Amino acid sequence: MIKYKLICEKNHEFESWFADSREFDNLKRRNLLDCIFCSSKNIKKSIMSPMISNVKKIKEKNNDFGILLKNEKKRLFQIRKYVEKNFEYVDKNFSQKVRDIYYDKKNKKTIYGITTPEERKELAEEGIDLLSIPWVDKDN
Repeated sequence: MIKYKLICEKNHEFESWFADSREFDNLKRRNLLDCIFCSSKNIKKSIMSPMISNVKKIKEKNNDFGILLKNEKKRLFQIRKYVEKNFEYVDKNFSQKVRDIYYDKKNKKTIYGITTPEERKELAEEGIDLLSIPWVDKDN
């Protein structure tokens, strides 16, 4: 497959795919090409920069990205382990528990849990800042 930038006699530019370079010539000779904007049959190839692919570089980038992703996942898992070890899990009672701690200035308890977007918004309006951590699944 090859993609050509085409132009009609009214200077409308558009792109089209062809099986190979001979297909364009064949379709033009048989008068089967027309402008997608004005239906003109007077179509020419326009200047188009070639698409160059370096498979080796693409594979290297993908491999680098995979390594980066794996390292980030390890770091997120370490954060999860730290939170689970040092914070109390309060499940869906998080909004109420965090308010109790916030308004009791003497309480230095650390908790984690689940909150809805609405609850999160309400807490923010009360001046309670939260931190969301991407929770990496233990099984992956």
